[in-house]
Amino acid sequence: MTALLDIEDLRVSFGAAEALKGVSFSLGRRERLALVGGSGAGKSLIGRSILRLLPPGADLAARRLAFDGNDLLRAGPRELRALRGRRIGWVLQDPKFSLNPVMRVGAQIEESLRLHHALAAAETRERAVELLAAVRLPNPTRVHGLYPHELSGGMGQRAMIAMMLAGDPDLLIADEPTSALDATAAIQILALLDELVERRGMGLLFISHDLRLVEGFCESVLVLEAGVIVERCEAASLGAARHPYTRRLMAARPMPFEAP
Repeated sequence: MTALLDIEDLRVSFGAAEALKGVSFSLGRRERLALVGGSGAGKSLIGRSILRLLPPGADLAARRLAFDGNDLLRAGPRELRALRGRRIGWVLQDPKFSLNPVMRVGAQIEESLRLHHALAAAETRERAVELLAAVRLPNPTRVHGLYPHELSGGMGQRAMIAMMLAGDPDLLIADEPTSALDATAAIQILALLDELVERRGMGLLFISHDLRLVEGFCESVLVLEAGVIVERCEAASLGAARHPYTRRLMAARPMPFEAP
């Protein structure tokens, strides 16, 4: 089966400093692949490289950087705009910094729908409410008219996922989507992502530093240290990881609370 995402020897540097040093992996449809590592390992930089949204001064090179047969290295601005949001969605870790604070939630989703689909005004609003309902937000019609500051963290994260789903993407990059949430909201978001992968057939690149979380949610794991993938394994086998860095990450996991 042809990979949905295929990356070979991806390198990103900022002047003489090399931030990604030959990263290679592939991702298929309905696959949940976790990318884990400490802060500064380069996890989010990989997501930005896929979308070609690197900061000024970054130099990107790869033997292959392809999405569903599209060469992302050679894609021009027009091709990239057609892929971003429409076929590749990106969920960031904190909705407070991702949703426009002066626009109502529904207006932001409708803006995304208009960008990717030719819909009449009434149909756009109806579809926006449907997306809010699809991410299990209570009273989606009411949420449609709220501003981001009127939402809880979990509700804001769901609203952001609804906005990313407006383009009906084939690949979803979820960058620490539960780090700003309490345990209950995090479980709900993971259940939602799991349902979307199964129902829509998306590929999911799940970026996280929480090994305990990915151990039970993803199928396979890539461990990144200082821009290099140092270990690949099935998520269920993380406990038997051999690389010293992975073992240190595992040892640093917070232990479940046990009452005395």
